Amino acid sequence: MTARLAERGAAGLRAEGPAPRPREPEAEDVLGIGFGPSNLALAIALDEASRGRPLRTRFLEQQPRFRWHGGMLLPQSDMQISFLKDLVTLRDPTSPYTFVNYLHVHGRLVDFVNLKAFHPSRIEFNDYLAWVAGHFGDVCRYGERVVAVEAEGPLPARRFRVTAVDADGRETRTRARALVLATGGTPNVPRAFAALGDAPQVFHASAYLDRVGGLSGRARPRVAVIGAGQTAAEIFLDLPSRLRGAEAEMIFRAHALKPSDDSAFVNEIFNPAFTDVIYAKPDTERQALLEEFRNTNYAVVNADLIARIYDLLYQQKVRGEARHALRPRHAVRQAEIREGAVWLDLAGSDGTAERRAYDAVVLATGYRRERLPPLLGPLRPYLEGDAIGRDYRLRTGPDLAAPLYLQGFSEGSHGLSDTLLSVIVARSAEIARSILALREEAP
Repeated sequence: MTARLAERGAAGLRAEGPAPRPREPEAEDVLGIGFGPSNLALAIALDEASRGRPLRTRFLEQQPRFRWHGGMLLPQSDMQISFLKDLVTLRDPTSPYTFVNYLHVHGRLVDFVNLKAFHPSRIEFNDYLAWVAGHFGDVCRYGERVVAVEAEGPLPARRFRVTAVDADGRETRTRARALVLATGGTPNVPRAFAALGDAPQVFHASAYLDRVGGLSGRARPRVAVIGAGQTAAEIFLDLPSRLRGAEAEMIFRAHALKPSDDSAFVNEIFNPAFTDVIYAKPDTERQALLEEFRNTNYAVVNADLIARIYDLLYQQKVRGEARHALRPRHAVRQAEIREGAVWLDLAGSDGTAERRAYDAVVLATGYRRERLPPLLGPLRPYLEGDAIGRDYRLRTGPDLAAPLYLQGFSEGSHGLSDTLLSVIVARSAEIARSILALREEAP
């Protein structure tokens, strides 16, 4: 095992006389909020970078155990990136936390080689991530949801105070000298569905596997999938095998499903070095670049998946049935629940309108990522807007000396790869170096 937390000293003997006032718990050097792939990669990077200079490190994760996009761990879904873009290989291929070593430890390395594949299944990659997380179980507190982040101490504040609650409502407070937020995006719910709240018949794709089982008892359930991206396509193909007799419709605004561009030269925009190119551009040029390459990541589908969908629909024509359908050029104007069904008012791009009923609606509508996550609202007075440095540190005013970093919220400044796995190895190393450099400079 690589360098880990320093052992805490034994407690001193209690002195006679009045009981001393309880001491504030010692501050962590680094506190990470969220323990998905981004902060897991950071845990490795901090462990490597702090050899000989141990750091007190802690992570808070609201899930009860490690689970990466658990609602979308579909049997036929593969990763869209190479296994070499794991948590550490691009920085240190000799690390014990590589995907290759994971395969070796589990006795599957030769078998994986025989697959002649660069893209493992999503289920296997989740298992790899959970295996790595298991090595850092002593620095992560699971089942704790962060509810408040505040600056602490005399100005300029050099610490944060973070309040979290567990499943039983018990509060814990953690103090930290540096904070790294990596909580991922918030499921995007289109305006037409906002008024439905937590209706069981309507759910986001992130909860697909947790919720779709509720339809298994229905005869020929009708399901609408809203969206035209990779997730929508995967769910559309999964429904027939999961729900006997299901009728699925994929509803989207575009004229057709569009293939993602994963050609070699285009893929270079996901190289870690391209972050420097994007970050150095003036804002207008940067936004133009992001728009130019949106077809690598948004509202696009892997070409093989498109071919599978086309074949599914063609075989229906051969058999003379029409259980599954695409509804391109349609937008959902309004949704309501009546008599247990979800009624959608659909508007066609040609001006037509119709009203259709479904037993369930799956929102494969992506995620929202605000430049400044709402959790950091109490810190706004200390920040210089939402400006972020090349090292992913939010720029703070003179009243806050403690560093605050964001992972996965900087697409607008650092490029399309910021929300993906492609740069987490480089990004985690950059943040670790920044934290250690500031530690050396601290008074």
